[in-house]
Order: sequence, then C-alpha cells, then structure tokens
Amino acid sequence: MKHSVRAFDDDLTTLRDLIVEMGGMARTALDGAIHALSKNDRALAEKVIAGDAAIDALEARIDQFAIRTIALRAPMADDLRDIISALKIANVLERVADYAKNIARRSRKVTDEDAEPLKGRLAELALLSGNLIDQAVKAYADRDADLATKTCEDDDAIDTLYASIFKDTVGYMRGHADEVDWAAHGLFIAKHLERMGDQATNIAEIVYYMETGELLPDRPKQDETAAD
Repeated sequence: MKHSVRAFDDDLTTLRDLIVEMGGMARTALDGAIHALSKNDRALAEKVIAGDAAIDALEARIDQFAIRTIALRAPMADDLRDIISALKIANVLERVADYAKNIARRSRKVTDEDAEPLKGRLAELALLSGNLIDQAVKAYADRDADLATKTCEDDDAIDTLYASIFKDTVGYMRGHADEVDWAAHGLFIAKHLERMGDQATNIAEIVYYMETGELLPDRPKQDETAAD
C-alpha cells in the first residue's frame, strides 16, 4: 500500500510539473506575440505561430499521462479530482496559447505608425493578463485556494483597461475611416488579451474547487464595452 501511495504521489507531482511547464510555455508565447506586435517583428510572429504545435503536443502528453494514471492507480474522490483538475487546466492553457498565436498573426496587420499609442496600451494589457495567468498557475502548483480567490478578484483591472481601450479605439476609428483595418485588428488583439484574463480566472476556479470541494461564488462581469 505504501508503495502504491508513493507511486501515485509521484504521478501527481509529475502531472503538476507538466502543467507548470505548459503555463510557462503559454506565457512565453504571449510575451513573444506582444514583442512581435510592439517591434513589427514578423520573424518573431512566425516563430510564435509555429511554436504553438509544441504546446498542443504537451497538452496531449498531459492527457495521456492523466489517463494512464487513472487506469493504473484507480484514484477515488479527492485524488480523482486532482487529476480531472489538471486535465481541465491543461485545456485552458491550450486556449491561452491559441490566443497568443492569434495575436501573433494579427500583429502582422498592425504596423502603421499611427498604431503606436494603441500598441503601448495593448502591451500594458498583456502584462496584466500574463501576470494573472502566472498567478493562477502558481495557485495550482501551491494548492493555494486563497491565491485562487485573489486571482478572480484581480481580473477586474483587466476588464477595466480593456473597456477603456475598446472605447478609445472605436472613437478613433470613427474619425479615421482610412485606418479602420489595423485598428480593427488591434481591437481583436485587445479582446484576446481580455479573454486570457478570463481563462486565468477559470484556472483559479478549478483550483479552488480542487482544494475545497466547493465552487467559488459567481463574480458578476459586466461587459462595459456594450455601454455608450
């Protein structure tokens, strides 16, 4: 029995390490995409796009390892919840990486000199979203329900900045009809970054449930971009 328990604990540690690795890869992809946007670096954008395949492969590896662990260890109750949580978080991180890939693709369309102010604000939003993802992954690695709760609360700053970027960019587009193309791509990038914050809160909610067996209370999220 001791050997089985130790082996299962080792499996959970391996699974946790893989999730942390995937979180680091997703953050690196985001940082690369935003740098490509800021510097008009097409080569870096292409590198981020190509690198998404490695993140997809890691998610598949996590899936396979989790299934193998369930088959060999037959975990019950809390132990099974740990494994299912890891599977869910891996899926969320894959989505985060997809957003980074899409940002890299759109960065090639936002090269106009007039886009520089918007790029600066997008970089600020990316820093908030990236840090929130890191925080959510840390909450998972440390099994920290309090940090998970804080992560959900911290998403408000991302929502506020996104709403401001959206409002200002739409206003700019109304007065510059000839620059709608790159500005529209900028808005999509902003939305991807806002959604990354949402995905960080998804991870946090999974962590909270994993640790407590309870759901976090619903946090109202107003779509301020719909307001005049």
